[in-house]
Amino acid sequence: MADILGRTPNPLLRSLSAAIMGASAATILTGGILGLSKLEKQQVNQWAMSAGLGGAVVGSVFGGFVKPQPVTKQASQKQEKGWTDWRDFVVFRKEAESQEITSFYLKPQDGKPIPSFKPGQFLTLKLDIPEQSRPVIRTYSLSDYAVTPDYYRLSIKREGAPQDQAVPPGIASNFMHDHIQEGSVIPCKPPNGKFVLDVQQPHPAVLISNGVGITPMISMAKAVAAQNPDRPVWFLHGARDGSYHAFREAVPAIAPENPNFTVHYRYSRPRPDDDGGYQSTGYVDTALVKSLLTPKFGPNDAEYFLCGSPSFMDSLRSGLAEWGVPNEQVYFESFSKPVAKAAPVTPESDAAQTAEIVFAKSGKTATWSEFDGTLLEFAEEQGLSPDYSCRAGICLTCMCRLEEGEVAYDEEPSGSPDEGKVLICVSKPKTAKVVLDI
Repeated sequence: MADILGRTPNPLLRSLSAAIMGASAATILTGGILGLSKLEKQQVNQWAMSAGLGGAVVGSVFGGFVKPQPVTKQASQKQEKGWTDWRDFVVFRKEAESQEITSFYLKPQDGKPIPSFKPGQFLTLKLDIPEQSRPVIRTYSLSDYAVTPDYYRLSIKREGAPQDQAVPPGIASNFMHDHIQEGSVIPCKPPNGKFVLDVQQPHPAVLISNGVGITPMISMAKAVAAQNPDRPVWFLHGARDGSYHAFREAVPAIAPENPNFTVHYRYSRPRPDDDGGYQSTGYVDTALVKSLLTPKFGPNDAEYFLCGSPSFMDSLRSGLAEWGVPNEQVYFESFSKPVAKAAPVTPESDAAQTAEIVFAKSGKTATWSEFDGTLLEFAEEQGLSPDYSCRAGICLTCMCRLEEGEVAYDEEPSGSPDEGKVLICVSKPKTAKVVLDI
């Protein structure tokens, strides 16, 4: 009874419910007992009514003392049906940030609220691009931050068309720049991603980027400024020159009066017009990081967040490790080029040599062999079209539920799939049978 009453948060309703329960129980119990006696029916009814009244009084008092049960996170999630799949967003503003980068401001077409996100996460878009046989799905970092946002901002670099890649990244970015205008509608999935900053941590955060890698760093810097302004933040960014530098004025404006927020820009080929807009010349590297931070703290006293080109990332990760920064204090994100079709499985691999693959949603079953590549590639060969983006185990777009069996990764993916789910773009079957929710 207490458990049932505890689910009623209103104290008046809780007492009323307890009174009704008490009256009912007392009436039924008294009537049943006296009904077996030799008392007349009228007397039995009078006694039962009196017992019911007493039960109501006792029940109401009892209900007043019962404490309501707190709503658990799981129960709350069941009560609130969140946004989980594609949702249409309208571009209400488009703004050039540099020679290569343009920002797109998105609001939900249905006008309903949008969830907040962790600084550093990305948004997944679905683009219907002419001459493409299927929608193109891409992920872009959220480049702004608010505790309760009413829009999302994506800042996208126009990528040139690379050579010898299965999925040229320039297709989506060029389409966004050339064809997406104010008023365009784009289906989006909720913010996601594991490359995030824990705002409440006390130790310094060193945000290091080049090029379009500045976008998640802005989100991180704004989140700290809004929620934990006492935390030291170092914002180090590299660009070719001022014309390629997005958000040059916006970043120092995040916390202009805060001595805990330090900005350093380094240009590799500055122009005369750039005088006063940057602090040093060259490339952002470990030597620069050490020169700026050593007077303040040691290599293992801070968290380091890296985002930029693959060569930039590799150099910094190696340099920070040599300096003595623990690996667990270095966080990075790099959407490098998609991997080519996977090589045949070697005998030493954890993957099976053959396996039965069941695509549960599609109702298809097929036999995978060691020459069929990843599970994503195999699904595509069967005529299926699972979502994907990076094809490198980073962005989590291809994540799907593993209903039966196990998979093996040739290399541990950068992205961490949710419990019970796998990244099919970089995995192969490990057991003789694998069932995927595709």
